[in-house]
Amino acid sequence: MVFDSDDPDFLADPYPTFAAVRERAPVHWHDGLGLPVAVSHAAASEVLRDRSAGRIWTDKQPASAFPAFNLLHRNSLLETEPPRHTRLRRLISTAFARGHTNRLEPWVRAVAGQLVEGMAAAIETDGSADLLEHLAAPLPVEVIAELLGVPAADRPRLQPWSNAIVKMYEYGLPPEGQATAERAAAEFVDYLRALAAARTSEPGDDLISDLVSVRDGSDRLTDDELVGTAVLLLMAGHEATVNVIGNGSLALLRHRDQWERLVASPSLLPTAVEELIRFDAPLQLFERTATEATSVAGYELAAGDRIAALLGAAARDPAAFDEPDQLDIGRSPNPHLGFGGGIHYCVGAPLARVEIAAALEALVTRLPGLRLAGVPERRQEFVIRGLRTLPVTA
Repeated sequence: MVFDSDDPDFLADPYPTFAAVRERAPVHWHDGLGLPVAVSHAAASEVLRDRSAGRIWTDKQPASAFPAFNLLHRNSLLETEPPRHTRLRRLISTAFARGHTNRLEPWVRAVAGQLVEGMAAAIETDGSADLLEHLAAPLPVEVIAELLGVPAADRPRLQPWSNAIVKMYEYGLPPEGQATAERAAAEFVDYLRALAAARTSEPGDDLISDLVSVRDGSDRLTDDELVGTAVLLLMAGHEATVNVIGNGSLALLRHRDQWERLVASPSLLPTAVEELIRFDAPLQLFERTATEATSVAGYELAAGDRIAALLGAAARDPAAFDEPDQLDIGRSPNPHLGFGGGIHYCVGAPLARVEIAAALEALVTRLPGLRLAGVPERRQEFVIRGLRTLPVTA
């Protein structure tokens, strides 16, 4: 085993361990995870881009216990390969291309501003506030809900569903956690079927309406594919963005020179967003499966073998980044792999960038004196890296 993914000390700061592992070899077998992990930037990039390494979904077993969870993934853009992936991405990208990111950008900035105002009021009243509770967690849920056209009264249901479902991606989840994830998936499937049916008869300017109506000749998304797409957008868009805002804000507050730099030069927001995604990756590990015999950085894989790109390790590789352990909000170029690579590059990346930039802009504008008010609490999970709390004051 090259690292213990359950060790609290490792989870608090995995990057020194990643550096030591990376110096020994670009790919290592990991006993605990049961697969090899690519730890260099070049090897991780190869895993993501090599067409001999794909996303091949295998139903979680016993399949009878996880019908909704398996349905979502069997019909997800992320879990398919060409030619089906090509078809799904064409239809989904066509729906996304109808101006949704541009439509939402002013609204996202306004919501971020309102949330930071609420946090500022809480700080004034109580002396401190939790940045996760007031900004990082609610903003992505509101954005995804607005994108999908979820009515305001139903939006509080989205975050619990997402939180429960993504637990299934952690290694060693106990049976009760698996059962909770399946219940959440089933409830979300039923909800989205009803929402899609409503948009079929009464379309709006939201993405669900466009996913319902998008056509490529006679081809269209099936009901299951539409549901799988919507859930993927929630889970990927919500979880990743929450943790970039949380991890990134903590990094800025711990590197005061970079916080002050952003306060003084908001024009650095675009490069700051990319650097925060790189510096403390919200998604640490991404699996692929060899579709045929191949090799990654000299590590041999047989058809059917799994391998993981360890994105957190790749993001600190000195072969790809100058002074990788330094936070530099002006870093350019910045070839991080936070949005994936190859055909599975994140379709929602433009909207995620808008959200993160809006949150940062609101923070440095309204609360330029922001600082930590206590010790943050980190989630004790490896694959999805994030915080439980981030107490701040001003």
